[in-house]
Amino acid sequence: MILGIDTSNYTTSCALFDTQSGKMISEKKLLPVKAGEVGLMQSQALFEHIRQLPGVLEAAFSSFCQPPALEAVCVSAKPRNQAGSYMPVFLAGVCTAKSIAAAQHIPCFETAHQIGHVAAALFSIGRLDLLQKKFIAFHVSGGTTEALLVQPDEKHILRCEIVARSLDLKIGQLIDRVGVMLGLPFPAGGELDRLSCSGKLPKKPKVTLKGADCCVSGLQNQCEEMLKEGVLAPDIAKFVV
Repeated sequence: MILGIDTSNYTTSCALFDTQSGKMISEKKLLPVKAGEVGLMQSQALFEHIRQLPGVLEAAFSSFCQPPALEAVCVSAKPRNQAGSYMPVFLAGVCTAKSIAAAQHIPCFETAHQIGHVAAALFSIGRLDLLQKKFIAFHVSGGTTEALLVQPDEKHILRCEIVARSLDLKIGQLIDRVGVMLGLPFPAGGELDRLSCSGKLPKKPKVTLKGADCCVSGLQNQCEEMLKEGVLAPDIAKFVV
């Protein structure tokens, strides 16, 4: 049984994976953000992870009548496997993972949040064979909008090289800003998606391309103009989604 921990910008997560049966139990909880706000300071986010992580772990382990014997712990320690890549929020997971590993006398493996995203996507579609191949992956989140050239790596499992990116806003930022603009709670992805289901596309979105890179801040400006013009919220949500 392997325990995985990830404390990203807005979600406290853990998972227990049985290497023999392939079964996995995962638990996660969004960090609380006050209504109308579009984010948290890193210090506040770190505090909330420290506060939430025990409950998330307790929920995952509550699925077992007897505590499972852990063989290892793996934790996201930084955003990317690049020099200087660092965010304080990951300290909550690292400290917890190292403490559990020390208490259980088991190894603790550190990885990067981005590698976790790519590996999780491969796992969810049953294509772990791609861990041994070269491929293109798209990492789209609140802090990242990137096309990645992914290759096998003996030390880190995967090596991710950025080949294209957003030069201004990230797609997740756009979704959250528009969602809050429409009165939805932050993070707004799920609520904006549901709202868009009852909307009609008011016009085709236009994104500025600069070579392989893109700029998406213009989409936010278009949404603000549509709102001023009286375009319905579900239609604006459809435009973004």
